[in-house]
Amino acid sequence: MESFVQWTMQELGLFGIGLLMFLENIFPPIPSELIMPLAGYLAAKGEVNVFSVIAAGSVGAIMGILPWYVLGRVVNEKQIEAIASRHGRWLTLSPNDIQVARGRFRRHGKMSVLLGRLIPTIRTLISVPAGLARMPFWQFAFYSALGSVMWTTILAIAGFGLGQAYDTVKDYVDPVATTVLCGIILAYAYRVVTFKPETARRLESSS
Repeated sequence: MESFVQWTMQELGLFGIGLLMFLENIFPPIPSELIMPLAGYLAAKGEVNVFSVIAAGSVGAIMGILPWYVLGRVVNEKQIEAIASRHGRWLTLSPNDIQVARGRFRRHGKMSVLLGRLIPTIRTLISVPAGLARMPFWQFAFYSALGSVMWTTILAIAGFGLGQAYDTVKDYVDPVATTVLCGIILAYAYRVVTFKPETARRLESSS
Protein backbone atom coordinates (compact mmCIF):
# COMPACT_ATOMS: atom_id res chain seq x y z
CA MET A 1 0.00 0.00 0.00
CA GLU A 2 2.87 2.37 0.81
CA SER A 3 4.23 1.90 -2.72
CA PHE A 4 0.86 2.78 -4.26
CA VAL A 5 0.53 5.92 -2.13
CA GLN A 6 4.07 7.04 -2.95
CA TRP A 7 3.60 6.39 -6.68
CA THR A 8 0.37 8.42 -6.74
CA MET A 9 2.01 11.38 -5.03
CA GLN A 10 5.06 11.32 -7.28
CA GLU A 11 3.00 11.04 -10.47
CA LEU A 12 0.19 13.47 -9.58
CA GLY A 13 1.81 15.79 -7.06
CA LEU A 14 -0.51 17.84 -4.85
CA PHE A 15 -3.53 16.61 -6.80
CA GLY A 16 -2.48 13.07 -5.94
CA ILE A 17 -2.34 13.92 -2.23
CA GLY A 18 -5.82 15.41 -2.38
CA LEU A 19 -7.09 12.45 -4.38
CA LEU A 20 -5.70 9.96 -1.87
CA MET A 21 -7.31 11.82 1.04
CA PHE A 22 -10.58 11.90 -0.89
CA LEU A 23 -10.39 8.14 -1.43
CA GLU A 24 -9.50 7.63 2.25
CA ASN A 25 -12.96 8.88 3.15
CA ILE A 26 -14.68 6.78 0.50
CA PHE A 27 -12.60 3.64 1.07
CA PRO A 28 -11.29 3.84 4.67
CA PRO A 29 -8.64 1.05 4.38
CA ILE A 30 -6.47 3.64 2.58
CA PRO A 31 -5.39 5.34 5.84
CA SER A 32 -4.59 9.02 6.23
CA GLU A 33 -2.05 7.86 8.83
CA LEU A 34 -0.03 6.61 5.87
CA ILE A 35 -0.86 9.30 3.30
CA MET A 36 -0.12 12.53 5.16
CA PRO A 37 3.12 11.56 6.95
CA LEU A 38 4.52 10.40 3.60
CA ALA A 39 3.40 13.69 2.03
CA GLY A 40 5.12 15.55 4.89
CA TYR A 41 8.25 13.52 4.25
CA LEU A 42 8.22 14.54 0.57
CA ALA A 43 7.93 18.16 1.75
CA ALA A 44 10.98 17.67 4.00
CA LYS A 45 12.90 16.48 0.93
CA GLY A 46 11.93 19.71 -0.84
CA GLU A 47 9.73 18.06 -3.46
CA VAL A 48 6.62 20.01 -2.36
CA ASN A 49 5.75 22.79 0.07
CA VAL A 50 4.50 21.57 3.45
CA PHE A 51 1.69 24.14 3.60
CA SER A 52 0.54 23.11 0.13
CA VAL A 53 0.58 19.49 1.34
CA ILE A 54 -1.67 20.36 4.28
CA ALA A 55 -4.01 22.36 2.05
CA ALA A 56 -4.27 19.61 -0.57
CA GLY A 57 -4.86 16.91 2.05
CA SER A 58 -7.49 18.98 3.85
CA VAL A 59 -9.41 19.80 0.67
CA GLY A 60 -9.37 16.14 -0.38
CA ALA A 61 -10.60 15.01 3.03
CA ILE A 62 -13.43 17.54 3.09
CA MET A 63 -14.54 16.61 -0.42
CA GLY A 64 -14.51 12.95 0.55
CA ILE A 65 -16.96 13.33 3.43
CA LEU A 66 -19.56 15.39 1.54
CA PRO A 67 -21.15 12.38 -0.28
CA TRP A 68 -21.78 10.71 3.10
CA TYR A 69 -23.44 13.85 4.46
CA VAL A 70 -25.61 14.12 1.33
CA LEU A 71 -26.56 10.45 1.74
CA GLY A 72 -27.77 11.17 5.25
CA ARG A 73 -29.82 14.10 3.98
CA VAL A 74 -31.54 12.29 1.10
CA VAL A 75 -32.12 8.94 2.85
CA ASN A 76 -34.45 9.39 5.81
CA GLU A 77 -34.19 7.58 9.13
CA LYS A 78 -37.07 5.21 8.39
CA GLN A 79 -35.40 4.04 5.19
CA ILE A 80 -32.14 3.38 7.00
CA GLU A 81 -34.00 1.54 9.78
CA ALA A 82 -35.68 -0.61 7.12
CA ILE A 83 -32.29 -1.43 5.62
CA ALA A 84 -30.95 -2.27 9.09
CA SER A 85 -33.93 -4.56 9.71
CA ARG A 86 -33.30 -6.49 6.49
CA HIS A 87 -29.51 -6.52 6.49
CA GLY A 88 -28.67 -5.85 10.13
CA ARG A 89 -26.34 -8.82 10.52
CA TRP A 90 -24.07 -7.73 7.67
CA LEU A 91 -24.23 -4.10 8.70
CA THR A 92 -23.82 -5.13 12.39
CA LEU A 93 -26.49 -2.52 13.01
CA SER A 94 -30.06 -2.65 14.33
CA PRO A 95 -32.83 -0.05 13.99
CA ASN A 96 -32.48 0.67 17.71
CA ASP A 97 -28.75 1.36 17.24
CA ILE A 98 -29.65 4.02 14.69
CA GLN A 99 -32.13 5.67 17.06
CA VAL A 100 -29.59 5.70 19.90
CA ALA A 101 -26.86 7.11 17.65
CA ARG A 102 -29.14 9.85 16.38
CA GLY A 103 -30.14 10.79 19.94
CA ARG A 104 -26.51 11.08 20.96
CA PHE A 105 -25.70 13.09 17.85
CA ARG A 106 -28.47 15.58 18.64
CA ARG A 107 -26.90 16.15 22.06
CA HIS A 108 -23.26 16.32 20.97
CA GLY A 109 -23.49 16.97 17.23
CA LYS A 110 -20.91 19.73 16.78
CA MET A 111 -18.25 18.08 18.91
CA SER A 112 -19.02 14.70 17.34
CA VAL A 113 -18.23 16.07 13.88
CA LEU A 114 -15.13 17.94 15.07
CA LEU A 115 -13.58 15.15 17.17
CA GLY A 116 -14.85 12.41 14.86
CA ARG A 117 -12.50 13.71 12.16
CA LEU A 118 -9.60 12.59 14.37
CA ILE A 119 -10.75 8.97 14.75
CA PRO A 120 -10.17 6.27 12.09
CA THR A 121 -13.36 5.01 10.36
CA ILE A 122 -15.50 7.34 12.51
CA ARG A 123 -14.15 10.29 10.53
CA THR A 124 -16.08 8.98 7.53
CA LEU A 125 -19.20 7.53 9.14
CA ILE A 126 -19.93 10.55 11.36
CA SER A 127 -21.13 12.39 8.25
CA VAL A 128 -24.18 10.13 7.86
CA PRO A 129 -25.82 10.91 11.24
CA ALA A 130 -24.99 14.57 10.64
CA GLY A 131 -27.10 14.43 7.49
CA LEU A 132 -29.84 12.39 9.18
CA ALA A 133 -30.07 14.93 12.00
CA ARG A 134 -30.39 17.70 9.39
CA MET A 135 -27.33 19.47 10.77
CA PRO A 136 -27.06 22.77 8.88
CA PHE A 137 -24.59 22.39 6.04
CA TRP A 138 -22.51 25.40 7.06
CA GLN A 139 -22.07 23.95 10.56
CA PHE A 140 -21.16 20.54 9.21
CA ALA A 141 -18.71 22.05 6.73
CA PHE A 142 -17.10 24.33 9.34
CA TYR A 143 -16.54 21.68 12.03
CA SER A 144 -15.52 19.07 9.47
CA ALA A 145 -13.03 21.47 7.90
CA LEU A 146 -11.63 22.43 11.31
CA GLY A 147 -11.18 18.79 12.33
CA SER A 148 -9.74 17.84 8.94
CA VAL A 149 -7.17 20.65 8.94
CA MET A 150 -6.13 19.74 12.50
CA TRP A 151 -5.66 16.08 11.59
CA THR A 152 -3.86 16.59 8.29
CA THR A 153 -1.58 19.19 9.88
CA ILE A 154 -0.61 16.85 12.74
CA LEU A 155 0.18 14.00 10.35
CA ALA A 156 1.98 16.13 7.77
CA ILE A 157 4.14 17.83 10.41
CA ALA A 158 4.96 14.41 11.88
CA GLY A 159 6.21 13.22 8.49
CA PHE A 160 8.04 16.51 7.91
CA GLY A 161 9.69 16.25 11.32
CA LEU A 162 10.93 12.74 10.59
CA GLY A 163 12.79 14.04 7.56
CA GLN A 164 15.45 11.62 6.44
CA ALA A 165 14.59 9.32 9.35
CA TYR A 166 11.51 8.34 7.35
CA ASP A 167 13.80 6.16 5.23
CA THR A 168 14.50 4.16 8.37
CA VAL A 169 10.89 3.68 9.47
CA LYS A 170 9.08 3.44 6.13
CA ASP A 171 9.83 -0.29 5.84
CA TYR A 172 7.56 -0.75 8.86
CA VAL A 173 4.68 1.31 7.46
CA ASP A 174 3.30 -1.25 5.02
CA PRO A 175 3.20 -4.12 7.55
CA VAL A 176 1.49 -1.86 10.09
CA ALA A 177 -1.08 -0.70 7.52
CA THR A 178 -1.70 -4.33 6.52
CA THR A 179 -2.09 -5.32 10.18
CA VAL A 180 -4.62 -2.53 10.75
CA LEU A 181 -6.60 -3.63 7.69
CA CYS A 182 -6.59 -7.27 8.87
CA GLY A 183 -7.71 -6.11 12.31
CA ILE A 184 -10.65 -4.23 10.77
CA ILE A 185 -11.67 -7.31 8.78
CA LEU A 186 -11.43 -9.61 11.82
CA ALA A 187 -13.39 -7.17 13.99
CA TYR A 188 -16.12 -7.01 11.36
CA ALA A 189 -16.24 -10.81 11.07
CA TYR A 190 -16.56 -11.12 14.85
CA ARG A 191 -19.45 -8.63 14.94
CA VAL A 192 -21.22 -10.46 12.12
CA VAL A 193 -20.91 -13.81 13.90
CA THR A 194 -21.99 -12.46 17.31
CA PHE A 195 -24.71 -10.11 16.01
CA LYS A 196 -28.15 -10.67 17.53
CA PRO A 197 -31.33 -9.43 15.83
CA GLU A 198 -33.42 -6.95 17.79
CA THR A 199 -36.13 -9.55 18.46
CA ALA A 200 -33.55 -11.81 20.12
CA ARG A 201 -32.33 -8.91 22.23
CA ARG A 202 -35.86 -8.20 23.44
CA LEU A 203 -36.41 -11.85 24.35
CA GLU A 204 -33.17 -11.93 26.33
CA SER A 205 -33.97 -8.72 28.18
CA SER A 206 -37.46 -9.93 29.08
CA SER A 207 -36.30 -13.34 30.36
